Amino acid sequence: MSIEEAILERVRALPADKQSELLAVANSLSAEGQPKTPLISPEGMWADFDIDITAEDIAELRREMWQNFPREF
Repeated sequence: MSIEEAILERVRALPADKQSELLAVANSLSAEGQPKTPLISPEGMWADFDIDITAEDIAELRREMWQNFPREF
């Protein structure tokens, strides 16, 4: 008996809910071998929107955000 036949025999003996769980595990295992989708940098996400954020813009927003934060405890 081949391993494929042995697995099939064991799967057929399982109840339907356990077969579904086993299918989920098999899908997970097969997905591990697939190449991962590369992550997109934030710059790449808004590249088509013609947005230009400068370091000064960021500094200004930080100043606004922290202006009411208590300085002393």
